[in-house]
Amino acid sequence: MTAWPYPLWIAHRGAGKLAPENTLAAFRVGASHGYRMFECDVKLSADGVPFLLHDATLNRTTDRRGTAGDLPWAQLSQVDAGGWHGRTFAGEPLPALSAVAHFVRRNGFALNIEIKPTPGTELHTGRVVATEAARLWHGDAVPPLLTSFKPDALQGAREAAAQLPRGLLLDKLHDGWLDQARSLGCVAVVSLYALLDAQVIGAIHGAGLKALAYTVNDPAEAHRLHGLGIDGLITDAVDRFSPGNSV
Repeated sequence: MTAWPYPLWIAHRGAGKLAPENTLAAFRVGASHGYRMFECDVKLSADGVPFLLHDATLNRTTDRRGTAGDLPWAQLSQVDAGGWHGRTFAGEPLPALSAVAHFVRRNGFALNIEIKPTPGTELHTGRVVATEAARLWHGDAVPPLLTSFKPDALQGAREAAAQLPRGLLLDKLHDGWLDQARSLGCVAVVSLYALLDAQVIGAIHGAGLKALAYTVNDPAEAHRLHGLGIDGLITDAVDRFSPGNSV
């Protein structure tokens, strides 16, 4: 990747506070606020279909219970993933990655796919998600950015589709984090915003990588990070920030 093709502002889980997270409804709400890039969480059904869900279980954001990865897509596709958020969204389904790809590609949007494996399936999930993403975005000028907290998932993605850009997600700066990102062939480090200061961003940029921050909902933090040269701001507050304007 010779140039960074992604916008500064990225809507977290679609517009995951104003609509049920990780659904097409959330993407539409984010788009209505001017966002042109979206972050989402992707895992696998029991029969290997990549679909959107953050948690390992269905409990928090659907009308079902249990580990999502234990169910085949035929059952998961019937789950109500919207009613928990409000009556307006009742019946909103869990989307397959293929449906999300259709939406973002038809509208010229960009996507950040966080690979969110069911525990114990990290390498396999990375391989399958990357394979499917490479197929769905084949020939596109702007591929999806694949990120994960799980190094094995990123390794699996690298093995399956090395051409797709990858980013290491961090919730702490553990020993060797930058070397790990480089060893995985990452193009970016995506960090909890509070960990990022001039020194850390400088180290990321010095390694030839991009620096992204999550989840930036405070205007003062957005302004601070923008002043430090941040390359991406992932936010829940899609109604608070206008991505078409400067920070």
